[in-house]
Amino acid sequence: MIPLRDPMTSHTNRRVLLQAAAGACAWPLLSSSSHAQSAEFKLKLANNFPATHPTNIRMKEAADAILAESKGRVDIQLFPNNQLGGDTDMLSQVRSGAIDYFMLSGLILQTLVPVAGINGLAFVFKDYPTVWSAMDGDLGAHVRAAIAKVNLHTFDLAFDNGFRNITSSTKPIQTPADLQGFKIRVPVSPLWTSMFKALGASPASINFSEVYSSLQTKIVEGQENPLPLIESAKLYEVQKYCSMTSHMWDGQWVLANGKRWQSLPPDVQALIAAHFKKAALAQREDIRRLNNGLEAQLKAKGMVFNYPDIKPFREVLSKAGFYQEWKTKYGPEAIGKLEKYTGKLA
Repeated sequence: MIPLRDPMTSHTNRRVLLQAAAGACAWPLLSSSSHAQSAEFKLKLANNFPATHPTNIRMKEAADAILAESKGRVDIQLFPNNQLGGDTDMLSQVRSGAIDYFMLSGLILQTLVPVAGINGLAFVFKDYPTVWSAMDGDLGAHVRAAIAKVNLHTFDLAFDNGFRNITSSTKPIQTPADLQGFKIRVPVSPLWTSMFKALGASPASINFSEVYSSLQTKIVEGQENPLPLIESAKLYEVQKYCSMTSHMWDGQWVLANGKRWQSLPPDVQALIAAHFKKAALAQREDIRRLNNGLEAQLKAKGMVFNYPDIKPFREVLSKAGFYQEWKTKYGPEAIGKLEKYTGKLA
């Protein structure tokens, strides 16, 4: 479920980290370009990723290219790292128009658009080719159509947040029994809560902006995230063990305030859409390569890795009625589009 090792990893990691450092140093909230003062369209883009995450590196590149190609007409200002609030706050802001673009996991968007969380069903995607076939195909189109009904415009390609793994400050998670009563942070999403309750854990819904402090103060014992986010958010400082469960794949949609998007001229829409697509494809490749090297880097920083057999976890979920519950909630049309790529669910 994790991409194959890549001999280019070390070179690529150095390149990405150098880009990250450069990007982080050059990111005032206001654009550094002299064109920005006279921009016809000043737009805000926010997310919860650290400034050094590949997502923000690529979106900064996109914003710079849009500013240059529009000859200063379109200035997209980036607000990374929860600068405009937690996920719940920023979702409200993009709906009201206070933020123009917001990047959000479909599993959190599920609180507003239920079907948006379907990609997070536990253990349904076996690998990245299956993920991208589904999310760039009929399943993704079905989700975007549902999002449009709440007056949010969604760009065609999702960004990769990655396959998620469980970390802990107290013990490795090797079997479902290790999750009994385990206090784990999950995003504010009913699917996450349902999954970990079915596995016997005690999930606590906490926005990502509060994850580090919640782990540091032992409000929760553990959390679950993809390796790139574990590294860029420095969660290895407050977590000892990483269990490679790859229990779900998570991506982020770029959401736009629908009214604001429709008010933009067609040429501006086309320019933004083209560069956001380019950024998404480049970010996916960054994450693929980072995944290949981050395990070794995190081990060097003190994390201890283990590799559970996922079959017992699936069996527990199935016996608990998890899959049947969510098949009913998502409905036959959406489940049919998912199963087109994944095969029949348990």
